[in-house]
Amino acid sequence: MTLPSSDEALQRLMIGNRRYVAMRPLHPRQNQTHRQAMLEGQHPFAAILSCSDSRVPSELLFDQGLGDLFIVRTAGHVISEVVVGSIEYAVFVLEVPLIMVMGHTQCGAVTSAVKGGDLPGSIAALAQKLDPVVASVRHQEGDILLNAIKANAVQTARDLVASSPIIAAAVEAGRLMVVPACFDLESSAVELLA
Repeated sequence: MTLPSSDEALQRLMIGNRRYVAMRPLHPRQNQTHRQAMLEGQHPFAAILSCSDSRVPSELLFDQGLGDLFIVRTAGHVISEVVVGSIEYAVFVLEVPLIMVMGHTQCGAVTSAVKGGDLPGSIAALAQKLDPVVASVRHQEGDILLNAIKANAVQTARDLVASSPIIAAAVEAGRLMVVPACFDLESSAVELLA
């Protein structure tokens, strides 16, 4: 199976999001025949690192079907060695041409970091991972939460490339594009960043 180019993969995602926004989803590749074909293996055309928030299901908001997207989700799309390894698998083994790092409005993890204060359990460690990005936008004009959410997506995209020789080599060779984005819960539209 031939995968699309990075630009074609991005276009496919954005066209699917426009269908979702217009409430005209096609629900592609979700029939019994396609489910049977998936038993032979997966060939996703993009990897998406997004937030665990239940309101941000990538397959739905990009109107994609079974086997189209390789999804990794963590609160605030915070990365760790395991997250990077999962994305590397999509790049090295599955040869996806596109990684999208997608934040979203009203992100609870980023909100916790912006508000600060005492947080229980490992939620504090999660918020601490987000503290540098919050500090980077603290004095910018506009809404600090939205600025932090967008800056977090941009920084996470950079961090993925910087932390992984596999991802960096694929980007440098022109086989992979890493794109930050933000999903707006109110409009349902995805905005590409930087």
